[in-house]
Amino acid sequence: MTAAPDLSVVILNYNAAAHVGRCLASLVEGCAGLTYETIVVDNASPRPGIVEAVARFPGARLLPQQRNGGFSAGMNAGLRLARADAALILNPDTIVAPGAARAMLDYLRQNAGVGVLGPRILNEDGSLQLSCRAFPTVATALFNRNSLLTKLRPSNRFSAGYLLSDWDHHAVRDVDWLSGAAMLLNLRAFTQVGRFDERYFFTFEDVDLCRRMQMAGYRVVYFPRAEVTHRIGASARTAAARVVLARHAGMWRYYRDYMRQNAAVDALAGTAIALRCIAQLVQARAAQAIRRRGRGPGRGGVRSAP
Repeated sequence: MTAAPDLSVVILNYNAAAHVGRCLASLVEGCAGLTYETIVVDNASPRPGIVEAVARFPGARLLPQQRNGGFSAGMNAGLRLARADAALILNPDTIVAPGAARAMLDYLRQNAGVGVLGPRILNEDGSLQLSCRAFPTVATALFNRNSLLTKLRPSNRFSAGYLLSDWDHHAVRDVDWLSGAAMLLNLRAFTQVGRFDERYFFTFEDVDLCRRMQMAGYRVVYFPRAEVTHRIGASARTAAARVVLARHAGMWRYYRDYMRQNAAVDALAGTAIALRCIAQLVQARAAQAIRRRGRGPGRGGVRSAP
């Protein structure tokens, strides 16, 4: 048996085969100076292309799933095969900057108390993606990234407090939670706290993991000395309604796990989450109808690449 690599990289794909190749190609320089293995988990994507995308990289291993069990289940399946002591988990629509993985792994090795390390994540235009946050509270419903109050007054202290948007994101800093789009896991700590909770299908699994890491005494650290570019939602765009449902189911699961208060408040919270879900389903359906009309006749009804 070959020696364990310095790093395991696990990429979870769903209908984003067009992006996987670019992600895998970026690892050549992103993991420079390291021995690494790459595991691409495909969550039963109905669209073709993932086999061909992974086959272009002989060192990558494809792990197809028989059904789409969600982010947590798919990522756990890949991480069970990881042979290194640390794993870099990535969305398929990410590009790892040169040297980023080495910088992150060095910091993790030098700081034994770190359970999760997150890079500075950028949008495709180079602008900052707010990838570290405070833990959600009841007020987060009014002051999250997409809320009307945040859009009307982005600098208000409640939104800034949750989104951590009131600092320049250039310093290493302990935070409450990090985006699962790109994070480095201490696999010993990850196994100790119970891996990703598979009750979370999509969204809030990263919040939950970071919370359990801290409850177990591990640090969650934002690490801007490493950068990853992320195109938000390449997979999610192919199943908008399902994503909306899964996001709100995760929201309600997280509330019940960590924020439950009394029967009256819990009922109010559940109702608010349900109404928000319905509103976003209507919005998603309307946006889908607009896109279909925009394609018009003669275009075959084929969606543009995510």
